[in-house]
Amino acid sequence: MYNHFLFSNILYFLSIKNTFLDMTINNPIFIFSVITFIWFIPGIVVRGLKTKKDNAKKRKSQEDAIKKLYPKE
Repeated sequence: MYNHFLFSNILYFLSIKNTFLDMTINNPIFIFSVITFIWFIPGIVVRGLKTKKDNAKKRKSQEDAIKKLYPKE
């Protein structure tokens, strides 16, 4: 009885595994989208960090320019 239950679970797992592989790894559209996602995410992150750094640098230079125009005595 236990062996029959175990065998049926293994067969069920293998059928789910094959279905999952057919839907994902063997699907060219899925693989294309995953590779595209992996390719572009680092660029988006780096661009965001660079924009943040540039904005901080611009703000600091504006503050310095204002301090030169209106010095405190």
